[in-house]
Amino acid sequence: MTTKQRAYLKSLAMTMDPIFQIGKNSMTPELTKAVDEALEARELIKVSVLQNCADDPKELASMLAERTRSQVVQVIGKKIVLYKEGKNEKKKIQLP
Repeated sequence: MTTKQRAYLKSLAMTMDPIFQIGKNSMTPELTKAVDEALEARELIKVSVLQNCADDPKELASMLAERTRSQVVQVIGKKIVLYKEGKNEKKKIQLP
């Protein structure tokens, strides 16, 4: 992913609300599956890490990206933005 593409995805993510929260249970298989399904449907999602989660958001982001075969766009504080390119017919986001 180029810098220009990452900047474009960050600009799209700014207006989004987090659709998942990672709490004290941290990463569960159910959460991973739900995030993967959301990425298939939306391509770009935002995840919030709650205060009661002991894990580092950057580590969680890389773990989630690895398990869902997506890319980490950014991690700011306790917010994670993930991107996974959609299939040709389902593609919603056109990268520059």
